[in-house]
Amino acid sequence: MKKRMIVMLVAAGIVFGGIFAFQAFKAHMIKKFMAAQARPPQTVSTVLAVRQEWLPTIKAVGSLRAVRGADLAPEIAGLVVATPFKSGDTVKAGTLLVQLRADSERARLDSLKAAAELAEITFKRDRDMLKAQAISQAAFDADAANLKSIQAQVAEQQALVAKKSIRAPFAGRIGIRQVDQGQYVNAGDKIATLQELDPIFVDFYIPQQELSRIKAGETLTAATDTFPGEKFRGEITAINPKVDVDTRNVQVRAALKNPRHKLLPGMFASVSILSGQPQSFVTLPQSAISYSPYGDTVFLVEAKGRGADGKPALAARQQFVTLGRSRGDQVAILKGVKPGDTVVDSGQLKLKNGTPVIVNNSIRPSDDAAPKPLDQ
Repeated sequence: MKKRMIVMLVAAGIVFGGIFAFQAFKAHMIKKFMAAQARPPQTVSTVLAVRQEWLPTIKAVGSLRAVRGADLAPEIAGLVVATPFKSGDTVKAGTLLVQLRADSERARLDSLKAAAELAEITFKRDRDMLKAQAISQAAFDADAANLKSIQAQVAEQQALVAKKSIRAPFAGRIGIRQVDQGQYVNAGDKIATLQELDPIFVDFYIPQQELSRIKAGETLTAATDTFPGEKFRGEITAINPKVDVDTRNVQVRAALKNPRHKLLPGMFASVSILSGQPQSFVTLPQSAISYSPYGDTVFLVEAKGRGADGKPALAARQQFVTLGRSRGDQVAILKGVKPGDTVVDSGQLKLKNGTPVIVNNSIRPSDDAAPKPLDQ
């Protein structure tokens, strides 16, 4: 009996030992599975959300055009006999630029002037004779009409002779000469371009929602990559009274001071208009924003206890935000982030809520309010 009891106890020990061993193995496997499912930490860079003062600015890209500019061409054909100007000269209004041969036209003019003088003498004599009733009224009227006809022919011939001389219609800088002495030119052939350069216009477009923020007379600055770092000041002279129905943009024109003639028609320029009072915004780099149809989000970095090394364990938390205006690489945050929050600005594509993160700010994206391209 005693022997049987011992056997039963041994058997029971073996059974319970197997159960406990199985439970321990199961717990070990579950722990190992959970450890395998844990997300590894992701390396990101971060930026501190700060509050900045922004001057409300409207930016646009425009094209320069002369206040007055024209491609000069003759109205009539002729042979070029003189070109008394040099390419690139600054000329005054009325300066002779090209002279076409006009010998026959001048001879015709002299003939008509002589006929006009004779007609005037005849008219005056007939007027005296009419007073003495020596001629009829009909004869006097015929001679008066003849005088007017010849005088009109003289004026017509003078205009024709004047067209043989191409003169500057206004003061400005003459361009490269396109004709040479001895060349035959047709009506409409380009001789040179003439541009008035100071002041100079800049034409640009702004969205219709910005119309309430600008008005004629407001000052602005313009810049061009031809002269990096240099600003050209001017003021708005006109706002088009019609909005483009395709783009919903409106054309604006401003006059820029250009005393040294650095700016030339046809250049493009970046325009900045200051409008309104300074405003304070929480700002972040645009690279920190994740744009999506259901809403714009950022990832905040927060401490979640301590790691095995005793240092704070960091994790990412997704946060919806409301965006305001952008300025260069920066964007204003109207809602969702407060000053002092740590925000991921690169590496957020691999993050989810609660993902552990490691911060490495050795390389960070640009956060410049006025970025400029770098020539490398």
